[in-house]
Amino acid sequence: MRKSRHRFLAPMVAVSALALGLTACGGDSGGTTADGGAASQPAEKIKLTVGLFSDFHFAPLYEEFKKTHPNVEIVERRAQFNDHHANLITQLTTGAGAADVVAVEGGYIGTFTPVPDKFHNLKEYGLDSRQSEYLDWKWKLGVSNDGSSLIGLGTDVGGLAMCYRPDLFKKAGLPTDRDEVSALWPTWDAYVETGKKFVAAKVAGAKFTDGPGEHFRAMVEQAPVGFYDAQYNIVAATNPEVRKAFDTGVKMINDGLSANLAAFSPPWNTGIAKGTFATMVCPAWKTGTIKDQKPGEGTWDIAAVPGGGGNQGGTHLVLPKQGKHPKEAAELINLLTSKESQIKLFKEASALPSLPALYDDPAVSEYVNPYFGNAPIGKIFTDAARALKPQPVGPKAGDVLRAIGDGLQRVDQGKQNPEEAWKQALEDVGRIK
Repeated sequence: MRKSRHRFLAPMVAVSALALGLTACGGDSGGTTADGGAASQPAEKIKLTVGLFSDFHFAPLYEEFKKTHPNVEIVERRAQFNDHHANLITQLTTGAGAADVVAVEGGYIGTFTPVPDKFHNLKEYGLDSRQSEYLDWKWKLGVSNDGSSLIGLGTDVGGLAMCYRPDLFKKAGLPTDRDEVSALWPTWDAYVETGKKFVAAKVAGAKFTDGPGEHFRAMVEQAPVGFYDAQYNIVAATNPEVRKAFDTGVKMINDGLSANLAAFSPPWNTGIAKGTFATMVCPAWKTGTIKDQKPGEGTWDIAAVPGGGGNQGGTHLVLPKQGKHPKEAAELINLLTSKESQIKLFKEASALPSLPALYDDPAVSEYVNPYFGNAPIGKIFTDAARALKPQPVGPKAGDVLRAIGDGLQRVDQGKQNPEEAWKQALEDVGRIK
């Protein structure tokens, strides 16, 4: 939901163990409808563990849950993004150690939908009744490949925008008003041209953007087809949209736009606070990441993303079959993903709701964020989410992203020329099975 969700240039989890080790196990659990009402009160105390990869700001919602479930203790455990997903693969393979409720980031949900027998089916607890509330594409991401099981319910989506520093734009002689800034870059080519003007202004100590990796990902995810086709075959080598995005990233490097910083690295965090770069791709949840670095109120503002909308990230909550209290765990998921909870999490953690009805709710659509110069983030991010045209996401999308992203990083670091980097990237992609 926040922070370390999209370490595009950091090492990604190897998922081959999943295909080798995950097989059907366990029996079915009896179902009880999670209707949001007061739950039955068993005499014994129950402890539910919740596995997350950052602070999702769930703590106040746990207290709400305990009002109707006073016998339930909730314990969070957190791990770093890559470790969290690697640990879940190991836990499912060995049959031990998984939390009762586990967050799975959007880039990894396709790793688990082929193995529904490893998860409690949320349909058995009545949660399939909520399908009409959800963005259609978000709902489908949580359904097993064979359609038999609902393995996860969505929390947030990552509507895309572009965050920028008005102070650095002013020094470069560029507009600072967010509407005027948005008008600078209707396309990614226009974004690069704007960056060249920033470079020509020679703003001391600052590059135009952090690095090409997140931009590459945004461009690919805006396309009708990305790394996978509709039959879930990897098509990165033959899809012209992937090569076009790679070449645009190379332009950013060659034209001097890049600060050569990997997202979520310590120097990147410092750059947010100190102003060593002026723009970055900004899904809704990343506004929380910026605020965590304490750059100062009004230091960053938010404009539209080039290319017209899009999504990056978002999370589902799943119930591993190992959990001994699936009824209560399903009821917890129901509360954490409710309309009221998603509004609260949007205001607290910039987690854009998965429920499109909320995009017309003034609590979301009219919400402005004073930390970002009173930017109308409700409108900006809901417009981006509405403009999204979902594409097929296969089980190894994260590995493909890493392989090509590493190629761009090698170009950015001067280790390879673009053609060498592209060739090696495709060779690395070819080894992904």
